[in-house]
Amino acid sequence: MAKNPYSILFGKEPLENISRASQATEIIENFTEDQPTQQIYMITGIRGSGKTVFMTEVTRRFKKSDEWITVELSSDGDILEKLGAALASEDKLARIFQQANINLSLFGFGLEVNGIAPIASIEIAVAKMLESIKKHGKRVLITIDEVMSTPEMKTFSSAFQLYVRQDLPVYLLMTGLYENIEELQNEKNLTFLYRAPKIYLKPLNIQSIAENYRKVFGADRNLSMHMAKLTKGYPFAFQALGYLTWENGGRFDETIKPALRQFLEDYAYDIIWNRLSDKDKYVTYGIARTESGKILDIRRILGLETNQFNPYRKRLIRKGIITGDEWGYVKFTLPMFDEFVLFNYDGELIPPSADE
Repeated sequence: MAKNPYSILFGKEPLENISRASQATEIIENFTEDQPTQQIYMITGIRGSGKTVFMTEVTRRFKKSDEWITVELSSDGDILEKLGAALASEDKLARIFQQANINLSLFGFGLEVNGIAPIASIEIAVAKMLESIKKHGKRVLITIDEVMSTPEMKTFSSAFQLYVRQDLPVYLLMTGLYENIEELQNEKNLTFLYRAPKIYLKPLNIQSIAENYRKVFGADRNLSMHMAKLTKGYPFAFQALGYLTWENGGRFDETIKPALRQFLEDYAYDIIWNRLSDKDKYVTYGIARTESGKILDIRRILGLETNQFNPYRKRLIRKGIITGDEWGYVKFTLPMFDEFVLFNYDGELIPPSADE
């Protein structure tokens, strides 16, 4: 039996995937310029929006080039030291560092140079390693998944800012939820992150999803479009519906919808919901109760004036939960999320106070 080409595991690149070609091209073209205008991109989106898969797709393009050295790091622990260890573990680079008389023995990297004092600072050690890499015409791409505002991340970001000022060939891709990236940006010594461009992963193209389902399952155009619209372009829903349809012998029918709803709730919505503030939940409840999506109707239900409602609208848009593309209206970006909210909201319709 053929392997299911869709995946419900977060971060794992599925066999069937819809490329975000334009956004990937933006990063690649910028980083590969002789004089790049940016050396960092921050990839953000709601849980299940495909941040890790997108970063993996972009990274693979750089791995194909001999000019690039790619280093994948986790956001916990001493990130700078892990970067140094990753660079030193490459045989070709290790020889370059030894030829440059960079003694890294104090960090346990095994690179000792007789007659040369060992470097005591990991920040300085990495800088010297990058200087040597630059002399050999190479560049370093660092990727960090699901960043958070931790002391280690702040230390690394400060060092990265210094390396950029020193014109070292280091580039950074980071993924993270909007609120985590915002918290990191708010650090007073990391204001350079505000200038870093963000890639917001919006819903996938419905037509592309329909074409994928038509190709994989042989569904006719009407059925494949019905399936695609059911996902609302939410990447995890695209994978989950494909996964369930494959397990159902490649046949889609309405009995799959309850299982899809269960997947969405268990893998994504419960976590998304629990991370919302009470005020955000209150506003999402008002949106869920308003079939029209008209902001005026939502405000009436919630008892909020425009100036009270707008901050929540903007925040929920930035989090990727709603879209405000149509003037005067907001709608959920997530399939069946309105049903989930109506079932799970247990508060009362009492407007938040003005200072909230």
